[in-house]
Amino acid sequence: MPTVCTTIKVSKDGQYILATGTYKPRVRCYDTYQLSLKFERCLDSEVVTFEILSDDYSKIVFLHNDRYIEFHSQSGFYYKTRIPKFGRDFSYHYPSCDLYFVGASSEVYRLNLEQGRYLNPLQTDAAENNVCDVNAVHGLFATGTIEGRVECWDPRVRKRVGVLDCALSSVTVDSEINSLPTISALKFNGALTMAVGTSTGQVLLYDLRSDKPLLVKDHQYGLPIKSVHFQDSLDLVLSADSRIVKMWNKNSGKIFTSLEPEHDLNDVCLYPNSGMLLTANESPKMGIYYIPVLGPAPRWCSFLDNLTEELEENPESTVYDDYKFVTKKDLENLGLTHLIGSPFLRAYMHGFFMDIRLYHKVKLMVNPFAYEEYRKDKIRQKIEETRAQRVQLKKLPKVNKELALKLIEEEEEKQKSTLKKKVKSLPNILTDDRFKVMFENPDFQVDEESEEFRLLNPLVSRISEKRKKQLRMSEQQELQAENEEEEEPEGRPSDAESSESSDDEKAWVEEVRKQRRLLQQEERVKRQEQLREDQQTVLKPQFYEIKAGEEFRSFRESATKQKLMNKTLEDRLKLEAKHGTLTVSDTTVGSKQLTFTLKRSEQQKKQQEAEKLHRQERKKLRRSAGHLHSRPRRGRPFH
Repeated sequence: MPTVCTTIKVSKDGQYILATGTYKPRVRCYDTYQLSLKFERCLDSEVVTFEILSDDYSKIVFLHNDRYIEFHSQSGFYYKTRIPKFGRDFSYHYPSCDLYFVGASSEVYRLNLEQGRYLNPLQTDAAENNVCDVNAVHGLFATGTIEGRVECWDPRVRKRVGVLDCALSSVTVDSEINSLPTISALKFNGALTMAVGTSTGQVLLYDLRSDKPLLVKDHQYGLPIKSVHFQDSLDLVLSADSRIVKMWNKNSGKIFTSLEPEHDLNDVCLYPNSGMLLTANESPKMGIYYIPVLGPAPRWCSFLDNLTEELEENPESTVYDDYKFVTKKDLENLGLTHLIGSPFLRAYMHGFFMDIRLYHKVKLMVNPFAYEEYRKDKIRQKIEETRAQRVQLKKLPKVNKELALKLIEEEEEKQKSTLKKKVKSLPNILTDDRFKVMFENPDFQVDEESEEFRLLNPLVSRISEKRKKQLRMSEQQELQAENEEEEEPEGRPSDAESSESSDDEKAWVEEVRKQRRLLQQEERVKRQEQLREDQQTVLKPQFYEIKAGEEFRSFRESATKQKLMNKTLEDRLKLEAKHGTLTVSDTTVGSKQLTFTLKRSEQQKKQQEAEKLHRQERKKLRRSAGHLHSRPRRGRPFH
C-alpha cells in the first residue's frame, strides 16, 4: 500500500487475497496462483471493513467511513447506497441474503440483496453497536455493544434470544481497568463456542449454553482487541491488539507463541487450513508469517515446506562456541598427539576441535609462565594508563576555534589556581548557553585581519601576560608569607611592581603604534593599487553597444555637460535661470521652496498668442442669454 493497510481477507477458494488501504483509498487483489497483483481499484473514501460474498473476487461489499455501502462485481463498481448512521461493522446472513449493519445507532440495519431493499431494522437496547457476527452453523446473529454486552438475535423471528454481560465478567483479580470495557471483537467457532474481545485487552470464551465465561485471557497491554481467530487443529485462539498477536490454548489459556511486529497492527487474517498468518500494518508493507506447527504451507507456496524440512534434516549444531580449533602443530606443542582419533578431538578441515576447558588446563600445565604474553600484557596496560592520564580536550567548535582553544587553556589555569587557593571558580563561556551561538553561527566569526582586532589584539595579549605574571607573583608572595609569617600592609604597590606596570604600559603603547603604522601603510598600498587599476581602465579602449531608439550625441554636448557638472550648485542655477524662471519662497515652517519654470520657445509663444486671439473672437460672436427669463409653470394645484 502507499502508506497504510487497514483490512485484509482471503477468498473462500483461497486463490485471491484482498486488502484495502490508503492513501488514496484503494483495494488490491492478489492472485496467489500467479504470485502477482490481479487488479487495483481506487475508491472515493476510506474503507471501514469489507466482505467477500462469492467464492472468488466477483462479489465484494465495502463499508465506507462516510455511511456509503459500495458493491463491486468482477468488472468493477456496480452499485452504491447509504445507511442513516455511520457504520462500524457488518455481516452477511447467507440463508436469507440479508446484510446486517451496526454502527453509531441503537438499530441494526438490514439490507436484503434478493429483494434489493431495506427491511425493518432490529431495535437493540444499546446506545451504539461496535461489532457483529453470524454463526455459520445455525445462523444466530450477535452484536457487541458499547455498554459491554453481547445481544444474540434469531433472524428467523427477528427477536432477541439472549444477552451476555461481558463487561462485568471481564473484570478479574489481576486485571487493572480504568474505564468501562466495550466490545471490540466478536467471533463464532462451531455451534456453541464464541470469543469476545474487549476494549481493555481481555478475551472471553463463552459456551452459548451458559452466561459465564469459560476462560478470560488478558493481553496485559490495555489495548483494544482488534481481531480473534480460531485454529481448530491445535485448539488455539489467535487474538491480536495493535501491538502483539498472541496464540494460546483455548482450554487452559497457556501461551503457545506470540508475534510482535515492528509496526502497529490493524487487522489479522489466518489463511485457511495452513500455518500462514497475514497482517495489515500501519506501514506500506503487509506482514506474512509462516508457522509450520500451525499447519502446512498453502499450495501456492509449497516450497516453504521444503525449506523447513531441509532445516530439520541436520539437527546437529555446527556452531562450536565451547570448542577451540587447534592444528596438528598445536597438538605437538601441547603434547596431545596421542588424543588423535579419540572422542576428545573432532576432526575438522586441516585441524581439530577441542574442548576449551581441556585446552586451557593443558596449556597451563605445559607452559605455566608465558613470559612473552606476560610482557605484552604489561606493555598494553602501561600504554592504557598513560592514555588515561592525558588531558582529554573537548572537540573544538567549527566557529571561533582559536577563541575556544584560548578559553580552554584559561579554564585549566583557573582550575589549578582554585585547587591551590580553594576559591570557587566562575562558569566558563564554552559551557554557558547564552554564548552558545557565538561558536555555532558563522556570523560571529572573529575577523583577525580587521582593523579593530589588530588594534585591540596587543591589549588582549598584554592583559593575558600581565595576568600570568600576577599569578606567579601571588604564588611567590604566598611562599614568602609562609616562610616569614609576615604580611605586607596594604597601600601603594612596591617600586618593582610600579616599574613593571609602567614598562608594560610603554610596551603596549609601542605595540599599538606599530600596528597603526602597519595599517596606514597597508591602506596607502591599497590606494596606490586602486589608482593604478583606474588608470589602466581609463587607458584601455572602451566599446559601448548602441541600443534601439538611441541617437548619437556630439562630443561638444558631452564636454559642456562635464563642465556643468564640475561647477557649483549656485553657478548651475544661474545658468539654468537664463533658460527659465527661478523663484524662491519661504514656507510656514521656516524652510525654503524653490520653483523652476522653463522658458518658452518662440513657437510656443506664437501658439499661445493665436489661442488668445481665437478666444477673444469667439467671445464677440457669442450671444448672451440674459434676456431670457424663467416663468412659473401653470397647472392644477396639488391636493
